[in-house]
Amino acid sequence: MISYENVTIAYDPDAAPVVNAVSLRAERGAVTAIVGPNGSGKSTLVRALLGRVPLASGRILIDNVDVTSITRRDLARRCAVVTQREDTTFARNVAEYIALGRYPHSGSWSAAPAGDSEAVVSAARRAGVEPLLGRVTDELSGGEWQRVRVARALAQGGEALVLDEPTSFLDVGHEMQIFQLAVSLAESGAAILLVSHQLNLVARFATSMILLHKGSVVATGTPDTVMRGELLERVYDWPLVVTRDPAVNAPMLVPLRRST
Repeated sequence: MISYENVTIAYDPDAAPVVNAVSLRAERGAVTAIVGPNGSGKSTLVRALLGRVPLASGRILIDNVDVTSITRRDLARRCAVVTQREDTTFARNVAEYIALGRYPHSGSWSAAPAGDSEAVVSAARRAGVEPLLGRVTDELSGGEWQRVRVARALAQGGEALVLDEPTSFLDVGHEMQIFQLAVSLAESGAAILLVSHQLNLVARFATSMILLHKGSVVATGTPDTVMRGELLERVYDWPLVVTRDPAVNAPMLVPLRRST
C-alpha cells in the first residue's frame, strides 16, 4: 500500500506550495489514478516518493514504512516507478536495459541472482516487448521505448508500482494493453498508483481516482464520483459534458468547442 499523509511541497519557501496537504492511499489489489490538469502537482508527488524533492511537511509510506527511513535500494525492492521522462546517456541492448530492474536484488559486485533471465523475459512478455529484446535502445520509437521502461519496472518486482503517464507516445492498442496490464497486476495483489491525462481510459480501468487542481485534492472516489461535468469543467477551464461510454457504461468526458 502507498500512502501520502498531508504532503506539502514547496520549491520556493516564499511562494505558494506546488502540492498542498495532499492525502491519498493506493491500496493493494486496486488501480488508483491521480488525474488533473498540467501543473496540478501530479508528477511532483511521484518525484517526492523517489526523494527527488523534499517535503515541507507530511510523509509518504510504503506498507506503513516511511520512505525516508529506508535506503534507496530497499525502496526499490518495495516499489517500482516509471517516471514521466527518462533519457539514457548511452545506448544499450534492450534485454540489458530491462535487466537493470533486477539491480536492487543484488549487490553491486555480485553475480546476477538465479532467475534474473527468466524475470527479464517474463517482464518483456507482459509489457509486449519480447520481440525487441535483441534491439538497441536508441533504435526504438517513442512508444517502444515507453513499453520497454514499463518492462524494466515489471522486472524489478515489488508489491507496488507507480506509473507516471505510462501511455505517452503509445497508440490506442498499446494504451489499452498498458491499462489492462495495470488491472492484471492489481488483481494479483499489487498496489498500482497511476498518473494519467487519459481521463476516459482511467474511468474505464481505475478502482478510484484522485483529482488534483492547483496542488490540492478537489475530489476523490470512484470514477462515477469524480467524473462530474460541472467539476471537471471548472478544473480544466473548458466546456465539456460527461456522458456514458457505450461499450462499458463508464463515465466518459466529451470536450466541446468553445463559442467565439
